[in-house]
Amino acid sequence: MDLPAPAILPGDQALFLSESIEGLDEGAHFLDALKPQEWERLRALGRQLSFATGEAIFTQGDKHGGIFIIEAGDVRVFYTAPSGREITLAYWTKGHFIGGPEMTGGGTHIWSGEALSACRILFLPAPAVETLVVELPSFALCLLQGLAAKGRCYSAMAQMLGTRSVIERLAQFLINLGHLHGVRDGRAIIINAKVTHDQIAAMVGSTRQWVTMMMKRFQTEGVVTVTARHIRIERPHALLEMVSKRGA
Repeated sequence: MDLPAPAILPGDQALFLSESIEGLDEGAHFLDALKPQEWERLRALGRQLSFATGEAIFTQGDKHGGIFIIEAGDVRVFYTAPSGREITLAYWTKGHFIGGPEMTGGGTHIWSGEALSACRILFLPAPAVETLVVELPSFALCLLQGLAAKGRCYSAMAQMLGTRSVIERLAQFLINLGHLHGVRDGRAIIINAKVTHDQIAAMVGSTRQWVTMMMKRFQTEGVVTVTARHIRIERPHALLEMVSKRGA
């Protein structure tokens, strides 16, 4: 079966651990209500920044200085435990802001953000955020909507981590990838995206070794077929049963 070039995570929209793909990209539109002149004011107070692939945009433990609005490129936000183990909180795309939860300075970043591709970022320093909130009520409302979207994102992730077993999280993540990047081939779904076991492990809160073991088990059971290029879900209903029956 001929397929287009596989997507690079996250693809065209944000991605985080969730029980469905509904609402993944809500936060990308938080500034849509601004008028052209309000955008001009925002840009006048901000600074244009560029980041190369793999470059840190902000680092866990650094002092907060403002927020970053993604104008082009993709960003991975992740937490690093004292042991050095990482968990991916989300992949953010164009239109989303990163660098919270502090908005007006103070405190330190409680996670890190790195560029997954060449990124163009509009940085709003904390004093600029305060000025815009006072001057432009529409910006303040937009910011509230953006924060609400972020809250829903991290609530969804917390619910998954707190109420779902790791095998359920793996099954749900594969289902979500199938919805986002899937190509039907009969009853099977080909996930047409480049995704590594390391990426899956960091997303579902496990280790690469465990993910590799489980993917081999899924393959033995005929649930998936893993090749060098793709993950092919042979029995989508089997993954759905794992989720609906609360584990395997």
